[in-house]
Amino acid sequence: MKIAVIGAGGVGGYFGARLAAAGEDVSFVQRGDHFRSMQKNGLRVESTHGDISLNTVKVTENPAEIGPADIVLIAVKSGQTEEAAELCKPLLGPETGVITLQNGVENESQLVERLGREHVLGGVVYILSLIRSPGVIRHSGQLARLLFGELDGSDSKRGRSFLTSCLNASVDAQFTNDIEAELWAKFVFLCPHNGMTALTRSPIGLVRNDPDCRELLEAAAREVMAVAKAHGIGIASDGVASFMNRFDNLPAEMTSSMYHDVVNGKPLELDWLNGAVVRLGRGHGVATPVNEFIYVALKLLRAGRDH
Repeated sequence: MKIAVIGAGGVGGYFGARLAAAGEDVSFVQRGDHFRSMQKNGLRVESTHGDISLNTVKVTENPAEIGPADIVLIAVKSGQTEEAAELCKPLLGPETGVITLQNGVENESQLVERLGREHVLGGVVYILSLIRSPGVIRHSGQLARLLFGELDGSDSKRGRSFLTSCLNASVDAQFTNDIEAELWAKFVFLCPHNGMTALTRSPIGLVRNDPDCRELLEAAAREVMAVAKAHGIGIASDGVASFMNRFDNLPAEMTSSMYHDVVNGKPLELDWLNGAVVRLGRGHGVATPVNEFIYVALKLLRAGRDH
């Protein structure tokens, strides 16, 4: 398949490199020092699933140089969705599928508004992967899972083809007919995990083992579940227990992307995670005091230390 990846950071760089190493026609849209290093030296992924060294990669700052693709993966921060949609336009053919791998539950609707519903698929990734240095991606832990699906729940040739490409590249992937439920399931997990590790500047092991922090972690998850229910998303009766079990089974040293952004002074996805819980909750009359506390406590850091 011809695959374009907008954003070659931790997520886009990891999955794009795996697909390219397996022989797929992958092009990256990137800028800055990372772009220049990829252009000169290629792309390296350091991973517990096996390292990848691509001596040459197709990388550009101008997506028009790539032309229409079969699949476009959007792997930029949620605050860059509008810009990513504009970058997508030269990549669109009649059957092109655009899969967002971003955090949050609002990116798909933004892309639909700008690109048309016929092009947009939902996507969910579970991975902790970051740019270690320009041209080098570091993937931590064992988790590297990708789920995607058509927004209307239908089967599709492009979805099945992309699944085959992923499996051929040894990517743990699933083509689902209920991507909205998967997006919200990740949201319920992501907001407490990112929020509490970033707020405490601590890995999940310390958070879950401290009684007070654990209480906030669970309360934050309950709030996101309540917002999901208000949106018509079904939540199992053992929902909170199930999510707490997931937290308990994470490696004790595991942090989160927002933790790394806080400690490194980078912009936060706070407005699209805990901030979104507060905003969406208000729209449905659902109280979210714990997520609001996390949001307020971190909001002065959300632009990064350079702003």
